Amino acid sequence: MNTVKKEAVMNKNNDDHSQNNDPVATAETQTVQWYDANPQTFTRAQRGSTTLLFGGLTTLHDKLIEAGLASQGYRARALPAPDNAALQMGKEFGNRGQCNPTYFTVGNLVKYLTALRDEQGMSSEEIVDKYVFATAGACGPCRFGTYVTEYRKALRDAGFEGFRVLLFQNAGGLKQSAAEAGLALTPKFFVMFLKCIIAGDVLNAVGYRIRPYEVQAGSTDAVLEQCQTLVADALRHGRGVTRALRRCRKLLQRIEINRLQPKPKVSIIGEFWAMTTEGDGSYRLQRFLEQEGAECEIQLITSWALYSIWEVQYDTREAMMLRRGDGEAQQDERPLKTLFLLRLGRFVLERWFYRYARAVGMADYHLPDMDSLAEISDPYYPNQLRGGEGHMEVGKLIQSATHNKAHLVLSIKPFGCMPSSSVSDGVQSLITAKYPNANFLAIETSGDGAVNVYSRIQMALFKARELAAAEFATALNETKLNDGAAAHKLAARAKLKSPTHYPSHRVAGTAANAVYELC
Repeated sequence: MNTVKKEAVMNKNNDDHSQNNDPVATAETQTVQWYDANPQTFTRAQRGSTTLLFGGLTTLHDKLIEAGLASQGYRARALPAPDNAALQMGKEFGNRGQCNPTYFTVGNLVKYLTALRDEQGMSSEEIVDKYVFATAGACGPCRFGTYVTEYRKALRDAGFEGFRVLLFQNAGGLKQSAAEAGLALTPKFFVMFLKCIIAGDVLNAVGYRIRPYEVQAGSTDAVLEQCQTLVADALRHGRGVTRALRRCRKLLQRIEINRLQPKPKVSIIGEFWAMTTEGDGSYRLQRFLEQEGAECEIQLITSWALYSIWEVQYDTREAMMLRRGDGEAQQDERPLKTLFLLRLGRFVLERWFYRYARAVGMADYHLPDMDSLAEISDPYYPNQLRGGEGHMEVGKLIQSATHNKAHLVLSIKPFGCMPSSSVSDGVQSLITAKYPNANFLAIETSGDGAVNVYSRIQMALFKARELAAAEFATALNETKLNDGAAAHKLAARAKLKSPTHYPSHRVAGTAANAVYELC
């Protein structure tokens, strides 16, 4: 009975195929698989007529990289910081269910190209021929790894079929072949890139230290604009960046400040793009905090580079312990040489950063110790786990609580970001239970909901302000000073009232540390 039914169904299906002339049923027809075209051709000959678009870091970093690329013969242009109009573009032309950075960055490129076409009168064919975009990719449990596909889909739907997107992959270099001739990844290129990154980090860091305590609003931003021009000119014309930063230090010295203002210090950690971008993608978080009377402690891109070096060191040491019983060769045949080169790279990077920091007046700045962060976070978030900042975010919160580094630790991440959510929504709850003195807040960005996010931050800032005020009062009491006496002593100490001088760490608050330094 079952056999009869089976044969009847097969005969019916065969009849249906015959009646519908299904090409699958014919032996001559071959199935052609669909594929997503990935145009990337960018040759050396096209450099003079092709503009290289890029973006995604802070505004200062992007402007310095633009100058650095120009010094090597590229026509480069940094895209503006993504705004809410870019978000709407990203949602219009992108797939559903993407993370916040995808919508903002993809939409930002589409918005820029659309303006070239609709406002400046360029044709789509001319834009595709004369522009190329370079961006970063990723691997692991993150939709960031599919950015390049999202770019192609959105560009195609927006009318820019064939636009070239060059992808830098953190686990495999530049994923292109012909593009290598157009974008020469030489040692000279990477030296230039590191100069831009480190100089941008240094200027951003000193700006966030000075701006909350400026007497005249806007004076710090005005000076930083001049500093950006000085460093960019040095990069563009191949002059010394260190010398340009020394000139910046003289300009910064003109800013009048008053550090005897107890302000809550907020350490911003979290997902890389969300905590770095300064536009609507993070609700302009840094400026909002400063408007609320807080001092921001930002995470530098140099620290991320050190973390990347640490990851390779850790993996190399682990691989050295593997047994080779199967006869297969290890991936790294010379692990000791690899470790030596990584240590050398870390040493050079740190020395380079401190040279630039001293030039601008930040002689007391300390980069995070990656080995220490790994050690204290491993019991809660094993070092083998990757994605996002890995264990580094956990270690930063522990250090902040145990070393009294901030009054509030704010973790920002895109809505639905798997690597970051597993840390700040999961593991960090264990950390705050173990260290109840840690004032921690995790927020998510989705492009909208700014009012809700601001409200939550303001509630957390209330406690942070109380902590800062209490520290300042304790410092005055222990030094037997009052506000007037402290201000009088500070005015008489040229070094301590310098904008680039930062009080040595004793407690979290800068004002309290300034009082302690007076005695």
